[in-house]
Amino acid sequence: MVKDTKLYDTLGVPPTASDSELKKAYRKAALKYHPDKNPNAGDKFKEISHAYEVLSDPHKRETYDRFGPEGLSGDAGGPSMSPEDLFSHFFGGSSFFGGGRSSRSAPSRGKDMVHVLKVSLEDIYKGKTSKLALQKMVICKKCDGKGGKAGAVKTCNNCNGTGVKVTIRQFGPMVQQLQQNCQQCNGEGEMIDEKHKCKECLGKKIISERKILEVHIDKGVRDGHKMTFTGEADQAPGVPPGDVIIVIEEKPHPRFKRKGDDLFYEAKIDLVTALAGGQFCIKHLDDRHLLVNIIPGEVVKPGEVKSILHEGMPSARHHIKGHLFVSFDIEFPQPHWTNTETILKLERILPPKTPISVPPNAETEEVVLSVMDSSQQSRAAQMENGYDDDEDGHHGPQVQCAQQ
Repeated sequence: MVKDTKLYDTLGVPPTASDSELKKAYRKAALKYHPDKNPNAGDKFKEISHAYEVLSDPHKRETYDRFGPEGLSGDAGGPSMSPEDLFSHFFGGSSFFGGGRSSRSAPSRGKDMVHVLKVSLEDIYKGKTSKLALQKMVICKKCDGKGGKAGAVKTCNNCNGTGVKVTIRQFGPMVQQLQQNCQQCNGEGEMIDEKHKCKECLGKKIISERKILEVHIDKGVRDGHKMTFTGEADQAPGVPPGDVIIVIEEKPHPRFKRKGDDLFYEAKIDLVTALAGGQFCIKHLDDRHLLVNIIPGEVVKPGEVKSILHEGMPSARHHIKGHLFVSFDIEFPQPHWTNTETILKLERILPPKTPISVPPNAETEEVVLSVMDSSQQSRAAQMENGYDDDEDGHHGPQVQCAQQ
């Protein structure tokens, strides 16, 4: 025996209805009287939602059965939900009956801002503090982020402050819930009278501001290294700002190549230095000039690689330097430098020529090397890169016989 049956009558169920019967009755009635499907049934939809909210809660239902509506006024149950929230909660976000909650859920924090900072290898080697200018949105100080005078901001009546409108579509037994930004308030959930808008931000609550960040580039940082400036991203009312993330991008260097903490350098030296020893100079990333000694008798071959210890990049953590690896490109004398007398002297100084080996009965023909023209140079370059030309110098599809 219950004291009042009004809420049961609203859902069209008896007081003895089970939880599953209550859910079934609410689902049927809510879909029928939802404002987006039945615009003139707003009050009825609220009554249905209130009835289900009370009767679906065991504590509230027991209180209502014993004391009627008067007992609910002092009920200590959980917080009440709006009809739209209850509808979304009941049907679920992306479930069979829904396409998302109808109320706006405020983000926990603002979006992060990512900026790429291009840095030279010299600055990474020595370390540097750079200043980075950013344009960011900040809360308007004139209206304190309210958008207008006190009391000028009103809740949008079209979406009840949710910023979205929910549309219910029914395809036979299937029901789909769609939501889109409210066109009346542009998804803000609020309306501000034009006469009372803040003159500084024009009702937008935020304004653009130039921010200077000092970015300390530590010695030896790697390409892609990230530095975070907490809370320095765009501001918005009621939402903690995100972070500014600076990503280091290492610029290519014309003389050095970097691999981890090591540097690679190609040195061009003359033939005499390669054979008889001497010095060559490397201008380092900190403007020091390294005078590199080649010991007499230490013959350097073309393409050979040697190392200079602890002249590479400093490590990012301990600043312990890697190594500098030097590869050699030997510059040979130009043809006009040699003459018969010089050639004879070289033959007496250098090791003897390697004798050629030809089979006794082999047919021989003497030929000479010629300087290549541009077409021949292009074809030779293609061969070096792995391309295979046909006889006419053209590429073409390979034709195969089809099997019968």
